[in-house]
Amino acid sequence: MSDFMTRARAAEQAMRDVFPATPLQRNDHLSARYGADIWLKREDLSPVRSYKIRGAFNAMRKQQGQALFVCASAGNHAQGVAYMCRHMGVRGVIFMPVTTPQQKIQKTRMFGGDQVEIHLTGDYFDQTLAAAQAWCAQEGGHFLSPFDDADVIEGQASLAVEIEEQLGGVPDHVVLPVGGGGMSAGVATWFGDRSHCIFVEPEGGACLRAALAAGHPVTLDHVDNFVDGAAVGRIGEKTFELLKSRHMSDVLVMPEDRICTTIIEMLNVEGIVLEPAGALSVEAVADVQSFIRGKTVVCVTSGGNFDFERLPEVKERAQRYSGVKKYFLLRLPQRPGALKEFLNILGPDDDIARFEYMKKSARNFGSVLIGIETAKPENFERLYARLDEAGFTYTDITRNETLAQFVI
Repeated sequence: MSDFMTRARAAEQAMRDVFPATPLQRNDHLSARYGADIWLKREDLSPVRSYKIRGAFNAMRKQQGQALFVCASAGNHAQGVAYMCRHMGVRGVIFMPVTTPQQKIQKTRMFGGDQVEIHLTGDYFDQTLAAAQAWCAQEGGHFLSPFDDADVIEGQASLAVEIEEQLGGVPDHVVLPVGGGGMSAGVATWFGDRSHCIFVEPEGGACLRAALAAGHPVTLDHVDNFVDGAAVGRIGEKTFELLKSRHMSDVLVMPEDRICTTIIEMLNVEGIVLEPAGALSVEAVADVQSFIRGKTVVCVTSGGNFDFERLPEVKERAQRYSGVKKYFLLRLPQRPGALKEFLNILGPDDDIARFEYMKKSARNFGSVLIGIETAKPENFERLYARLDEAGFTYTDITRNETLAQFVI
């Protein structure tokens, strides 16, 4: 057993005094769909509803006598640090992006109580990280990186220790979400070449893929914060050192809208609440189904800190990605009966979800923004045909991201 594995196992054993192992559950629904033996490592069921408590625990337990800890986090690492600050009776100063969901901010306050103070600063994680490091350099304290720290990486690897013990062996494949790389580096290092690791990043924060392409960590020009638990603009130096030998083909990139379909499905079918980052590994299975058939696969559901105020947006994005909801700009003749003619064109499964029309007195036509939901994507082909036959002029703006920002 390597030194890393020895330390990871020691971390796993030590944390049993604070919280139990998270469940490893076979998922019959996914197993039947993909013809594989698929298990979910339910990190969304940890005390802070994410795996981040592992790294925080391991790093903080090694700083005996330290009275002040400082961290930057998009939410999950913050909750892990806050939980441990209260458990250990030490002070914590936590920096979080202004864009952090309220649910994560409130839970951080709840876990930390009077032991922590929260500073909201920066629109993106990397800005928040810089602010936290600057504060720590000026005021003192021990800075706890959310991922780029050897003790944090070892702590995150404890979930791999649990997987092997709970499964009674090593899985053929492990599917891992990637943000800054702490958990993926730890788990991949634990399994080594004994298991095939598949890494999954959100399209708007694919920093591992960018680093592998460049041969070193690079800073992304833009980060989409929707998958807040994995929206990192630059992979960690230490984490990349452990991941740099991985093949580009083992790193998958998931569009944010597509991730939403899995969040909705897991909620409706399984009753499992996953945040966007927590759904990454489950959604990725569809892209590797050809070579996992008949194999044992573990998907790490990394977090379940989902703010239900985001549910309408998640549903909206899922419907648009699945093709069952579209938006149009429709030119409607300004005469009596024109609207009725349009309504008669709609099919039995078509429903108007949005309708905005302003009559222009000096024009023969008015513009209508209309959103339509339907039962099956193919229904829109029939709707297009009927609109064309009736002579209506329309523009589908569903995939026009520029327009969508303003009107959808």
